[in-house]
Amino acid sequence: MSEKRKGKAGIKELSPIDVYKLLPKTNCKECGEDNCMAFATKIVNREVSVDQCPPLLKKENEKAYNQLKEMLKPPVKEVVVGEGEKAVKLGGKLVMYRHEFTYFNPTAIAIDVTDEMPEEELLSRIKQTEQFSYEYIGYTLKLDMIAVRSTSGEPEKFKATVKKVVENTNIPLILCTLNPNMAEAGLMAAPKARALLYAATMDNWKDMAELALMYNCPLVVSAPNDLSMLASLVKTLIAYGVQDLVLDPGTFPNEGLTDTLNNFTMLRRAACKAGEELVGFPLMGVPMAAWLDKGEAADEVVKWREAYLAAMLIVRFADVLVMHGADGWSLLPNVVLRQNIYTDPRKPVAVEPGLKTIGAPDENSPVFFTTNFALTYYTVASDIENSKINAYLIVVDTEGMSVDSGVAGRKLTAEKVADAIKDADIESKVKHRKMIIPGKASRISGEIEELSGWKVQVGPRDSSEIPKYIIDKWQS
Repeated sequence: MSEKRKGKAGIKELSPIDVYKLLPKTNCKECGEDNCMAFATKIVNREVSVDQCPPLLKKENEKAYNQLKEMLKPPVKEVVVGEGEKAVKLGGKLVMYRHEFTYFNPTAIAIDVTDEMPEEELLSRIKQTEQFSYEYIGYTLKLDMIAVRSTSGEPEKFKATVKKVVENTNIPLILCTLNPNMAEAGLMAAPKARALLYAATMDNWKDMAELALMYNCPLVVSAPNDLSMLASLVKTLIAYGVQDLVLDPGTFPNEGLTDTLNNFTMLRRAACKAGEELVGFPLMGVPMAAWLDKGEAADEVVKWREAYLAAMLIVRFADVLVMHGADGWSLLPNVVLRQNIYTDPRKPVAVEPGLKTIGAPDENSPVFFTTNFALTYYTVASDIENSKINAYLIVVDTEGMSVDSGVAGRKLTAEKVADAIKDADIESKVKHRKMIIPGKASRISGEIEELSGWKVQVGPRDSSEIPKYIIDKWQS
């Protein structure tokens, strides 16, 4: 699959040949590939980095290396916030739409705290943000950042709060204030944290630029609902020497929702489709703006408004979000949505095939099989586990396809099931020779019996019915 590169002169196709021409062409295999052309193909598909070619890193190949880096530069620049293993990468997008290639660097979600919060509440929100975790089809979904907002108007208070946050977490920070004096106080409390500084405007850009350069931190550029001003500020800041920028075009809930989504879309389109470098930076959305126009609405209603605004911004190209509501019910749908959008569409989400044990199975326990499509596997395993059944589950390699798709596409065959039974050595673990197969695989039940020598029981079409099926029909 080739990747489309955009530029002002039009769309240019980047092919493996373009990359191959700049490689050493020694076929040395030091990169782990059989030859330079195979390596070039993987570079184009973003499966490997040019830095994995040792000969390319030599002094004599410096020009070619720089050309490749420029050629592979994404339309949306990647900006790193934070330090160490917790650092967050924003942007780095290659395409406007996920189906064109894939998205990289999932939307970072930050939870806000203020310098007027009681210490107990402050520490509680930090801990809540750090401990947020949800297992979803083999992935651990988490939150990413803390946004420290200056609401007191007192630099020393802001400094003390930032210091308290830094002492209690190593999650990357966003320092939120339009006052340069306040911003400097916050940066002094976290001089090496590489916090994201929010924000430079037409009124304070020079002071904020000086701070960004002094503390080597990325800078948010803010021009609410004024894209021309936003681009103008970016041009000025780049000329001033600030290279790592994040764009905030403004987040307007309720009646302003249309403008919000249009602005985000136009900025990403200009970067990815028209090659406009001045807007080729990560985008920041602020769903917590829903709280600024709360009116008489109950907190639960505002949390819901904030949640759906966040969902729209995740879909509409936001690279980082600042949220206030920290309830699991309002955050969970969005971290799941984010995971789904940022899953590589070129690769099925699969788990390792093989034998899995659920509970503490013995020689009389039932034996099931399912495919290695992650969603199928985790659904089946969860339904078996939640029903307190001790069982063996054989995961068949179907190249990441579900049961019905695998059967239809010949990725799930009786031969594969028979081989999986043999590879799992399940016959040494149970004294019976009976297997429960998914209802959607019933058409290959006879072939499985013939090839494996096992008696097949056709199970339910939906794994949620497994507990009842075991009670009614399983006998070891």
